Amino acid sequence: MSATRIPRRLRRLNKVQKASVAGVSALGVAALTFSLVPSNGKAEIAPQAAAAAAPVALTGVTGSAQAKTVQDSVIEQHSTAEKLVKAADAAKAKAAAETRAKAAKAKAASEAKDKAKKAAKAKADAKKRATEKANRSTSRKPVYANNLDGWIREAMSIMKKEGIPGSYQGIHRNIIRESSGNRWAINNWDINARNGIPSKGLLQVIQPTFDRYHVKGTKKDLYDPVANIVAACNYAADRYGSMDNVNSAY
Repeated sequence: MSATRIPRRLRRLNKVQKASVAGVSALGVAALTFSLVPSNGKAEIAPQAAAAAAPVALTGVTGSAQAKTVQDSVIEQHSTAEKLVKAADAAKAKAAAETRAKAAKAKAASEAKDKAKKAAKAKADAKKRATEKANRSTSRKPVYANNLDGWIREAMSIMKKEGIPGSYQGIHRNIIRESSGNRWAINNWDINARNGIPSKGLLQVIQPTFDRYHVKGTKKDLYDPVANIVAACNYAADRYGSMDNVNSAY
């Protein structure tokens, strides 16, 4: 084996490392050359030392113990340099991997944050739409027909809020008996009429009863069909339990 030949595995060394290894090899060869020159060859020492910097084959001395020591030293230096290169490559690869991992982690965190932000916005928008819809439903007053059916249904919606009992059938039945559905009906011949307080409206209510059982939110008009129904049902609930229980003059 040539003392200055660099193994194939060291071809990856950088320029500084190659120069270092070559220097170690050259110094080893130079030391070997000095040790092999006879004592009477002093005049030739300088040329041989200069030549040691160049590649020199150790022909004829391979078998000697001293040549083998130098050769082993050179191989060891090559091995150490290779280990350093591998360590540097490994550290570089590790640093690159860590950089990629950090970048991936940062990207994932950013994407998760954006996703959470979008989800929160979508939830807030959905809640806002639901609230607006509920507000529209609450603020929008139902429109009832201006006839007997519409008057009864509107009166029942008010009665429900006020906790006044009474069914559609019970109210309708008593209206037909009392006024035949005529909101302007008036009784001018019974005892109440003779007393100056005739019964009026759909359910034939006298003024004192209307005033006492009038429900806030309805018109204070005895002839108003909704106000008349609600006040009459409120009176019937107080006296009979419900307008449904009234089957005759009350």
